[in-house]
Amino acid sequence: MPENAAESALSGWRLNLRILSVVIFNFASYLTIGLPLAVLPGYVHDVMGYSAFWAGLVISLQYFATLLSRPHAGRYADALGPKKVVVFGLCGAFLSGLSYMLAGMGSSHAGILSLVLLCLGRVILGIGQSFAGTGATLWGVGVVGSVHIGRVISWNGIATYGAMALGAPLGVLCYRYGGLAGLSLTIMGVALLAILLALPRPAVKASKGKPLPFRAVLGRVWVYGLALALGSAGFGVIATFITLYYDAQGWEGAAFALTLFSVAFVGTRLLFPNGINRFGGLNVAMICFAVETTGLVLVGLAADPWMAKLGVFLAGAGFSLVFPALGVVAVKAVPQHNQGSALATYTVFMDLSLGITGPLAGLLMAWSGVSMIYLAAAGLVAIALLLAWRLKLRPTLE
Repeated sequence: MPENAAESALSGWRLNLRILSVVIFNFASYLTIGLPLAVLPGYVHDVMGYSAFWAGLVISLQYFATLLSRPHAGRYADALGPKKVVVFGLCGAFLSGLSYMLAGMGSSHAGILSLVLLCLGRVILGIGQSFAGTGATLWGVGVVGSVHIGRVISWNGIATYGAMALGAPLGVLCYRYGGLAGLSLTIMGVALLAILLALPRPAVKASKGKPLPFRAVLGRVWVYGLALALGSAGFGVIATFITLYYDAQGWEGAAFALTLFSVAFVGTRLLFPNGINRFGGLNVAMICFAVETTGLVLVGLAADPWMAKLGVFLAGAGFSLVFPALGVVAVKAVPQHNQGSALATYTVFMDLSLGITGPLAGLLMAWSGVSMIYLAAAGLVAIALLLAWRLKLRPTLE
C-alpha cells in the first residue's frame, strides 16, 4: 500500500522527467533506425548497383529481425532486468553502424561482401531495437511504478516517432557531407553516448517468479493484440498510400497530410497524458477507435483536399492512444514478473499488422481503387471497436 501511494503521488513535471530520463534510450535507439532509413535504399541501388528488390530487402530485414526477436526481448527483460536489456540493445545499434562502415570500405572491391555486411547490420539493428524498446518501457515502469504504465508507453511512442522524424533528414545530411562513413560514425556515436549515459543509472530489480511459457502469455494477451492489429490498419494505409491517393485525386499536399497525422498523433498524447488512468484502457480504446474510424471514412469519401486532411488528422488523433490504452490492459492480464513478455508479445501484433497491411491494401487498390483501401481500413477499425466493447463486458479482464 505505501508503495502504491508513492507511485500515485508522482505527478506533473516530476513524473514526466523521471519517465524521460529512461525514454531517452528508446529515442536513441530509434534515432539509429531513422538515420540510415532514407540513405541505404539509394546507396544499395545507385552506388552498389543492385536492384530495387535488394534495396527494399536491406530495409525490410530490420523489421523482420525486430518481429522475431521481440518475444525473447521481453523474456530477458523479465529475467535479467530492463537496464541490461536496454544496454544490450544499444550495443546492437552500435554494431549496426560498424557494419555499415565496413560495408562502405569494401563496396568498390567486394560488392557481395558489402551487401552481406549491410544486411547483417540491419538484422543486428532489428534485434537491438526490440531489446532497447521493450527494455526502456519496462525500465520506465520500474522507475515510476505500474500505476503510470500508460503514460510510460505514451512517452515511448512520442520518442519513437520523434526520433524517426528527426533521424531521416539528419541521416541525409550526414551522408551528403560525410558519405556512408560519416553516417556510420554518427550512428555509432549516438549509440555509444546512450550506452555511456545508461551504465551509471540505477537499475530496477528483475521480477521474481516463475515465468509463464510463451503460449500461456500469448493466450492472455492475443485478444488485445488482435484489436491493436485491426486498429493499426488505418495507420498502415495512410503512411503507405496517402501519396498515391492524392496523386489519383489530382491533389497536392500529401506531405502536409502526413504532417497533420503526426501532429495529431503527438498532440493527442501530450494533451491527454492521464486519460488512460482516469477513464480506463478499454474505454479510451473505444473512443480512439471511433475517432479513427470516422477519420478513415472521411478520407475514403473525400471529395475535396480539406476533407481528406480532416480525415487524416482525426485518424492520427484516434490512433494515438490505441497502443498504450490496450497495452495497459494487456500487461495487467499477466503476473508482474511476466509483464515484459506480455508487452513484447502484444507489440508483435502491431508489427505483423504493419507488415501485411501494405501488400494486402495494394492488392485491394489494384482491384477496386485507392479510395476503397481507406474504407476497408475503417471497417477493420470498426471491428476493433466492437472487440474492445466486447472485452468491456468482461471487466475481470481489465
